[in-house]
Amino acid sequence: MTVDIIIPVLNEEEYLRNCMKSVLEFERPAGLSWRIFIMDGDSQDRTREIALEFASRYPEIRVLSNPGRIQSCGLNLAIRSGRGEFVLRLDAHATYPKNYLELCLETSVRTQADNVGGVFVTHPGGTGYGAQLVQALTTHRFGVGNAGYRLNPKEGLADTVPYGFFKRDVFVRLGFFDERLARGQDYEFNRRIRASGGTIWLNPAIQVHYYNRPTLAAFLKKQLCKEGPYNAYLWYLAPYAVSIRHGITGAFAVGVCLGTVLSNFTPLILFPFMIILGCYGLMGLIAGVQQALRFREWRHVFAVPVALFLFHFCHGLGFLAGLVRLLLGTAPIQEKKEPWPGADRFRAWPIHT
Repeated sequence: MTVDIIIPVLNEEEYLRNCMKSVLEFERPAGLSWRIFIMDGDSQDRTREIALEFASRYPEIRVLSNPGRIQSCGLNLAIRSGRGEFVLRLDAHATYPKNYLELCLETSVRTQADNVGGVFVTHPGGTGYGAQLVQALTTHRFGVGNAGYRLNPKEGLADTVPYGFFKRDVFVRLGFFDERLARGQDYEFNRRIRASGGTIWLNPAIQVHYYNRPTLAAFLKKQLCKEGPYNAYLWYLAPYAVSIRHGITGAFAVGVCLGTVLSNFTPLILFPFMIILGCYGLMGLIAGVQQALRFREWRHVFAVPVALFLFHFCHGLGFLAGLVRLLLGTAPIQEKKEPWPGADRFRAWPIHT
């Protein structure tokens, strides 16, 4: 039995060493062999140097260039280069327990699912309070909605899982990761599996120790410039991947902007708008108290409600900006007519003839 482990990287010198150490400590079931592909998207820091250092010591590690730079391009290149019966997609921004691979394999064999995965154990990405605040935002339901893998789910079927342990034949049947998506390619592919009648299985015993953005500013910039717009692009490319949690922030941003302007003209709008904002603020305060008790950080009581508003508003503005760019025909995903070279008419879903 063979497994291809794929780790796309781009400027990950701060995290790659710890990631690789955890991967190399995986407990390996008897008879299992692996190859590890580190796909470098032209990193400008010491990422490639660190990757080559590991490759010089471990013959099963290959360091390949990823000319497309983004994760989906690197994943596809490695999948084509690999020969494993299973494909384990990992992220350098995380570390993994020793039983990670063993649990993935056991769950895959037991459930016969097309893809299996686990849950995020979220850690601060820095030492400052902003990193703790980002952790609080991404571990509360009011922050991330119904993204079960970030919360406390039960084992069973899921719409997506982080990263994933795939049967290789799923890529033969459904194609590769959509190279037009710089974000959300994992979610799109998982929903493509579900739409084709396949299964995604979440086992909470499989844990990913993920490190968030180190500051609130960096986190909000990511929502505004990457997560929000690419959620809109995802809806355009793959209607079967539509999720209410990805678009509801857009409605929230529209409501805040319109309510702020129109409430100046009539109390018919002012009073309902104030009531809605009051309810939102109360929910944010409750979340702040809960996270303050959970993490034993009293500042969360006051900071979390404000940060939640900024989180939702920035993501919503990003989503709306993505819609506008789609309407104007200037979205980056519209520059490519194919998800990957040679896909012809393939639009993130097989066309049956």
